[in-house]
Amino acid sequence: MSEHLDRVKGYLLDLDLTIVTENEAEELVVVDDEDNGIKQLVIDCEPPIVVLEQLIAEVPADPRNLFVRLLQMNNTLVHGAFVLDEDAGRIFYRDTLQLAHLDLNELEGSIRALSLALAEYGAELLTYLKK
Repeated sequence: MSEHLDRVKGYLLDLDLTIVTENEAEELVVVDDEDNGIKQLVIDCEPPIVVLEQLIAEVPADPRNLFVRLLQMNNTLVHGAFVLDEDAGRIFYRDTLQLAHLDLNELEGSIRALSLALAEYGAELLTYLKK
């Protein structure tokens, strides 16, 4: 197992996150923290960075001003951003951190920022997705 993945997994366990699956060859883990809205958060060690990515939702057939609103929401996020995949068909939360000096507090800050974003904007996002 890689040194980076080992360190990240240790931090995740310190944070009491549930490791749902891991792929040592790809140097990634998938975690849940359902109490804080985190479900299937992919944490991928891609030296020199670690990528955190969680699927938020499929883009509705008629997104109206959803994309503009996502950019406005991004302006208030502490870490990371709401992003679209290459086909603009799915919305993700995504953050990247440097692996070389990654510490527990930095990883925790990124994960807690996701929880905060979901708490703050989850209900509003659902209104766009129900249209």
